[in-house]
This record gives sequence, structure tokens and C-alpha cells, in this order.
Amino acid sequence: MNFSLQDITRKNILALHPYSSARDEFTGEASVFLDANENPFNAPFNRYPDPRQLALKERISQLKNVPTGHIFLGNGSDEPIDLLFRAFCEPGIDNAVAIAPTYGMYHVAADINNVAYREVLLEENYSLNAAKILAAVDSSTKLIFLCSPNNPTGNALDQKEILRIINEFNGLVVLDEAYIDFCPEKSLLANLEKYPNLVILQTLSKAWGLAGIRLGMAFASHEIIALLSKIKYPYNINLLTQNKALEMLQSPEKKEDWVKKILQQKIVLTKDLAKLPNVIRLFPSDANFILVKTTAAKKIYDALVKRQIIVRDRSKVQLCGETLRITVGTEAENKMLIDALKEIGVI
Repeated sequence: MNFSLQDITRKNILALHPYSSARDEFTGEASVFLDANENPFNAPFNRYPDPRQLALKERISQLKNVPTGHIFLGNGSDEPIDLLFRAFCEPGIDNAVAIAPTYGMYHVAADINNVAYREVLLEENYSLNAAKILAAVDSSTKLIFLCSPNNPTGNALDQKEILRIINEFNGLVVLDEAYIDFCPEKSLLANLEKYPNLVILQTLSKAWGLAGIRLGMAFASHEIIALLSKIKYPYNINLLTQNKALEMLQSPEKKEDWVKKILQQKIVLTKDLAKLPNVIRLFPSDANFILVKTTAAKKIYDALVKRQIIVRDRSKVQLCGETLRITVGTEAENKMLIDALKEIGVI
């Protein structure tokens, strides 16, 4: 690998002078704030939130064993995904490479930023072939997106293949670990300092049960984090989100209990689905959902909707014909699903 962050960063971003907010210029305690044109009434919501999210990053640093300077917080993981395109890909010139099928926002973000998006199909068993990914790379490739465990397939990608890509690619490898808390494989977060071209995405939306507050995390070198922070909007994480996240992160045992219960229910749900005549195949899952090949996905989906049970039809996704993606719910929710599928029968 011959990686140079300066070489792959857009020149206008390197030269950019970021906006400096009132709370960027002052940090610490004070009795009177007259610097940001805020309303003096209705505390604490009258004040702008910490643009650096320092208290929240310090707690995440403790939990993840990653220095705060290596943490970027976004409005969901979609914000750092978009910022990576904006920081490193010249519109109409550069390209990104990604596995397929995978999370759809990588492609959407590429299209929004006018960046060519090259898809490389996974193998038939949804495994990663590093050689195929690297073969799709050229001198204008700045980003490679890998999601592990992958969405919608549910499987963790082979870490040896991931590491080969990281070691042989001179751009950024973005490893999306949104579902890592449910996976027996360990995160690559502990190896972050070994790989200056690695960006790891995680989220509070899944295992932590906080999808509603929209908080995503990006972990990378201090230099990459500084670039993302340079181009983000000044107060991208609101006060309510910061406070709720900080409150929840004080109780990691609650998250661990939820993960344990979800994984237990996944075993039960998998066994129950396997017995149904309208289920053809269950794909191995390292996430909190199961990809299920059915006899007629759209018709079964529509029949479930009529019963007010919502799953995800993934039939139009590459390599996912006639599949439904089913999130593991509570014991009662899973039973309602199984009972409904029994009632629907073979279509």
C-alpha cells in the first residue's frame, strides 16, 4: 500500500477555511453567554449544542477504547457517508467501488455527489472476493464500501478478504459495522491505528435501540476525522440527541441484555421459519435480521401488510430474488409473523 491522505483529498477541501461558530471559539464554563445571538429565555433549549460533542465523544471513547480525536459523530451514519464523498471524490471525475448487494445509501450518496459508483457482485453464497473488488479499482477510485455484517444478506464478510483490500488499496476503505454488536466476529476497531486508510462506521440505531435519535459514528485517523469535521455543518448533532445518547451510554448492560434477547429470539425464529412451506431457504445471519427466500415474496409481503405485519421485500435487489428481509422482533411479534405465514400458506 502506498497511501497518502493528502493525495486523495479534494484540493478545495484542503484549502477550505471552515465556518467558525460562537461555540467553536469558546469552550468551557461561563455565567453569561452573549456571543451567539440566542434567546436568553427557555434554558437549556435556547442554547446551541456543543458543536464538538465533547462529553458524548468522551463516553464513546471509554466504551470503544478509541481516542476522542478519532471519533466523528453524524446525523445517522448517512452523514459521514455523504461527507466522505464530499471530502475525497471530485464530482464527475472520481469513482467509488462497493459490493452488491449492500446498503443502498452508498449508491444514493454517490449519485447525489455526481460520483461514479461501481458495483462488484458478491459470490453466490454472498461471500467477499477481494480480488474482484481490487480489479474494479483504477487511479480515480477514492472509496471502497464494505458492509459487514452485510445488509440485506446478513452475513459477516471474511476479515482476511477485508484486510487484503485495506492493505492493497491506496484510497479509503469504508467498513460499515452497523450490525457488529450482533456478530460473533470482532470489530476491526481495535486495529484502527494500523490502517491509516480505514474508516469504520457504527451506529446507535441497532443494538442500542436509538434509531429515533439519529446518531451515527465514524472512527478513523485523526487526520481523516479532522477533514470530516472541517466540512460538517456547525451544529449537526442537536442537544436532545446528545443528551439522550449520553444517558443511554451510561447503561451498556441494558444494550447487552437486548442483544442477548434478540439473538435468542433469532434462533427461535429461524427454526420456526424453516418449518414453513412458503419458505425455501434461510441465509446465515450475523445480524438482527434474517434474509428469507420464499415461494412468492411480493405476494407474501402484500398478504402480511393486510395483516398489519411489515417486513421488507428485497426481491428486486441483485442476487436476492424472491427474498424477504425479516427483522427479529419480540417473542410476541415473531409469533404473530409465524402465525400469519402459516395462515397465508404457499402462494
